[in-house]
Amino acid sequence: MGNPVSQELQHDEPHLSRQLANRHIQLIAIGGAIGTGLFMGSGKTISLAGPSVIFVYMIIGFMLFFVMRAMGELLLSNLQYKSFSDFAADLLGPWAGFFTGWTYWFCWIVTGIADIVAISGYVDYWWPDIPLWIPALAAILALLLLNLPTVKAFGETEFWFALIKIIAIVSLIVVGLVMVFSSFEAPNGAQASLANLWNDGGMFPTGAMGFVAGFQIAVFAFVGIELVGTTAAEAKDPEKNLPHAINSIPVRILLFYVLALVVIMAVTPWREISAERSPFVAMFALAGLGIAASVVNFVVLTSAASSANSGIYSTSRMVYGLAQEGDAPAPLGRLSSRRVPANALFFSCAFLLASLVLLFSGESVIEAFTLVTTISSLLFMFVWTIILCSYLVYRRKRPELHAASKFKMPGGVVMCWVVLAFFVFVVWALTQEADTLHALLVTPVWFAVLGIAWAYVRRQPSHVARYRRFHDEIAAPDDAAQG
Repeated sequence: MGNPVSQELQHDEPHLSRQLANRHIQLIAIGGAIGTGLFMGSGKTISLAGPSVIFVYMIIGFMLFFVMRAMGELLLSNLQYKSFSDFAADLLGPWAGFFTGWTYWFCWIVTGIADIVAISGYVDYWWPDIPLWIPALAAILALLLLNLPTVKAFGETEFWFALIKIIAIVSLIVVGLVMVFSSFEAPNGAQASLANLWNDGGMFPTGAMGFVAGFQIAVFAFVGIELVGTTAAEAKDPEKNLPHAINSIPVRILLFYVLALVVIMAVTPWREISAERSPFVAMFALAGLGIAASVVNFVVLTSAASSANSGIYSTSRMVYGLAQEGDAPAPLGRLSSRRVPANALFFSCAFLLASLVLLFSGESVIEAFTLVTTISSLLFMFVWTIILCSYLVYRRKRPELHAASKFKMPGGVVMCWVVLAFFVFVVWALTQEADTLHALLVTPVWFAVLGIAWAYVRRQPSHVARYRRFHDEIAAPDDAAQG
């Protein structure tokens, strides 16, 4: 028999629709793991850390894999969880759902604004005479129209966006390997060889602090890796598809990050890689592919569009969930006839219009971009930390669910503490440079604002009533399982 609480709710109001098939979930997970930072930020990371950047990406990917496994076990322990803010509210208390949900929303709004600004810059490459606000506004409207019809429309769009990124990276790896094994020689006399990885100062040519500096930028390349967790409520057969998507993360990290960077530095000695230019463009140009700049410009444009598209999707679902719990205005928790949270979509898109203001801020855009991406990285780490803390409480409070789980987190409690210690190290690394330290000092302002909002929201009778209904819905499967 079905859960009586969920049956009653299904009669009262529409629920999110499970229309995301396995291929959608897999490509959304890949798209989340391949950020714009890989295409544009890897040049700067290489200039700071040299070949040791390979280990930077491997370490970050290794640690975040355990965050994803903890998230997967928690989501599958109760299919009433729509996202990680749900299990945070259930396991840590309503404050955690409020802080996690709104922080994740803010993360993607900040990232989305940066992406819209970036899209305008990429369009400017082809049509420099068009005012920048026109492609920015067009991008926001396009993203809204892509997400409004059905969740399947979002899944299809993200599927093709992610596929373009995959083809670009695989093409780079193939072209690079051909250049290495054919001993390609650049116009300046440099020869493509795997020895370029260690010939100039070894694997750690910039020393320990250069290695540490690599973490500051590389972390931002991984934001969105948890995106698959926001698809839980709309995934077909989540008990099969979510584990498959999460378990393939290590392979993606090795292929799309590590192998791509190894090939880039084997073809071009690391000291010759510009921090200001995409190493992808540089390598294709070196190979004599004249249209490389236009092709990679198109790939990076679709990568930014993919990131913004994912942001619109995840923020709308997160706001919808917050409204269900009483942590956001009730109208944002309503679904359209196609079971899409249309009000939440309009709400998030309205905040993306702030990108139009940034476009008129002149030379400060680059500084603002550095600031917001660092803030975004810090806030994403807060969300990842909440996921791990929820797992620790889950292991203590729900041992029977852990014992019954078919998707247990490897390493369990011990690995939770190891990853939390790693996050402390990354925060320390951010204090070592002036620009990232500034962002670190600004970030607490967001939590102060949330604290004030929570002090108000928690006292509202409507919040208490909606949260009780949410908690009853979440608790019903646990009660049934124990009974």
